[in-house]
Amino acid sequence: MWDEAFPSFLIGLREGLEAGLIVSILVATLVRAGQKGRLPQVWTGVAAAVALSLSFGAVLTFTAANLSGHAQEAFGGVLSLIAVGFVTAMVFWMRRSARTLSADLKEKVQASLTMGAGALVFTSFLAVAREGLETSLFLWTNARTAGESTGPLIGAAVGLLLSVGLCWGLYRRALKMNLTKFFTITGAGLIVVAAGVLGYGLRDLQESGLVGGGSTYAFDLSGHLDASSWYATLVQGTLNLTVTMTVLQVVGYIAYLSIVMTLFVEGVRGGKAAPAAAPAAAKPSEAAKPSEAAKPDAGKPVGAGRPRWVLPTAVIAVPVVVAGAVIAVSDGKQDGSATVAVSEKECGKGFGSPQPGQQVFQMHNTGDKVSEVYLVNPGSGAVYGEIEGLAPGTTRALTATIGSGDYAWRCVPTGGTSVTSATVHVTGGAEVKAVKPVSEDDLKAPLDSYKDYVNKGLATLMTQTQKIQADVRAGDLAAAKADWLTAHLQYASLGAAYGTFADLDKKIDGRPDGYADKEQDPGFTGFLRLEYGLWHGRSAADLTPVADELAQNVAKLVHDFPGQDFDPGDLPLRAHEILENTLQFELTGDTDMGSGTSLATTQANLAGTQELLTLLQPLLDERDPQVLVRVDAGMKRVGDLVAAARTADGWTPLDKLPADTRRRLNGATGQLLEDLSPIPALLEIRKAA
Repeated sequence: MWDEAFPSFLIGLREGLEAGLIVSILVATLVRAGQKGRLPQVWTGVAAAVALSLSFGAVLTFTAANLSGHAQEAFGGVLSLIAVGFVTAMVFWMRRSARTLSADLKEKVQASLTMGAGALVFTSFLAVAREGLETSLFLWTNARTAGESTGPLIGAAVGLLLSVGLCWGLYRRALKMNLTKFFTITGAGLIVVAAGVLGYGLRDLQESGLVGGGSTYAFDLSGHLDASSWYATLVQGTLNLTVTMTVLQVVGYIAYLSIVMTLFVEGVRGGKAAPAAAPAAAKPSEAAKPSEAAKPDAGKPVGAGRPRWVLPTAVIAVPVVVAGAVIAVSDGKQDGSATVAVSEKECGKGFGSPQPGQQVFQMHNTGDKVSEVYLVNPGSGAVYGEIEGLAPGTTRALTATIGSGDYAWRCVPTGGTSVTSATVHVTGGAEVKAVKPVSEDDLKAPLDSYKDYVNKGLATLMTQTQKIQADVRAGDLAAAKADWLTAHLQYASLGAAYGTFADLDKKIDGRPDGYADKEQDPGFTGFLRLEYGLWHGRSAADLTPVADELAQNVAKLVHDFPGQDFDPGDLPLRAHEILENTLQFELTGDTDMGSGTSLATTQANLAGTQELLTLLQPLLDERDPQVLVRVDAGMKRVGDLVAAARTADGWTPLDKLPADTRRRLNGATGQLLEDLSPIPALLEIRKAA
């Protein structure tokens, strides 16, 4: 939990100490001025600022909860960027203002004493509210980034409590602390944390569709690092660096960190001689008492003529009431939409006659089983909206666009009976595009055909690897190189099945990443290990065990594959993932161990993808005929660029390609991935069928 708590601990400690120093200065100024009776006005302003901050956090939470999935991503992304802006401004403001903070606040307090209770309340409110709002926004962002609130809340609470203790020690002169150094260190730490929040926010915006490049990855270490391991979790929790990041995330992270940290460090160097004035707030002996003119209504009780509780109550209540009104309005809008029951007995209860246009339905599971629910055309089974994994007793919003036609709810409880509600006919709306559901039976024929394709390909592969084995044992390494390429391309063309090959895939075609001794590590085996040896002058004697092990693993795969479980839902996913891996590994040169044939492997991956698309074409044409039109055009663009890299002398190594050609190839592949991206959603197995 510490990895999730640390960023919030840092912001709680830093902001808490800032706010605490401000309060200490206000209190010390009043005490020195002999105005202890007016301290409740300071605490009233502080309480109002705290109430406003808590209310702000509640508004963010309730607002996000009532948005659609894409809207939540956009909302979170925008607020993450705002939080980064606030924290950046706060870090630089404190560095710049520390020297004059005490004097400025004392001056404001002196002015407030001449203007009555409201001015002093307002002064303390404004002084603390800024830190409170920044804390709420950044804490909300951290909780959303972590995916849960317990760790961030505990971290913030510990930081705030520690800051209270530090401020008390400073005020009582029981503690000495170099605040300049403290704010410098924590400022640098927050800049690093903010860089991670920026990266996370940019990813949210990509997932919402507001920003492109969501499938253009700078790196993907998921095949080499366990994202759930303690070290990956620690790095992700503290720095927001994940095992997979897009180019935009990495560029944003590096640009922000390099620019902001440079400016911050330069500012610190330029202000080294400046003393930290904040501790002076804790020394009552340094302030002069205000003149008599600054003591209004001497001898008259403050607030005479009205109850003392009116102003504090009003100031604290206003932000709470405003926040409650916002939440009520938000909930009211949701409640104004239909609340629809989901269960075997009450499926669709509450579904009336919706008006055409976008609607939000509150789906409430009234049964005792986790359920999936679909808004469907009962005649064709086409899906207009869906929720998966709706737990008993819970409510989630489903947003759908209603047009002319027939609509019904289909409830599919886990382990229960699928139920379809009564049909409602809607008129007056435009035609709305829906997704025709896919069942496991729909994918059975393509899956069987693909299994046959893989079985035949593996049989060919076994013969080819045995030929490599014979070449190496005979000491004919030139023949081994030629036969290696033939066999490796054959294996690459079977890419849609790699998830089914299980551990054998890593043994046959794994990369050296993650091994302690890289290419020399005994655990590194397979095609790429053999490639490294063949193209780095290793002897036949050295390579014989490698070739033997490769042939044995391929033979084992040929034996095991017919009995392995091949999830039919993998087929649509692989249509996108084969070339996604190509962009990440082949087209970056990551898998080139010396042969310079990355583009040949890319061509084989294209062939494997085309084989899969051919099998899925009937299902895709039923749902969106234009998808394959765009994909076929993209496949041709990428294929032509790859084919042009093959000459009479062989394949052009990736690093020998002209820079412009390589950019066009990467761009065409990225666009092809965008064109392929709808296929997994179109062919997702749905129980609504």
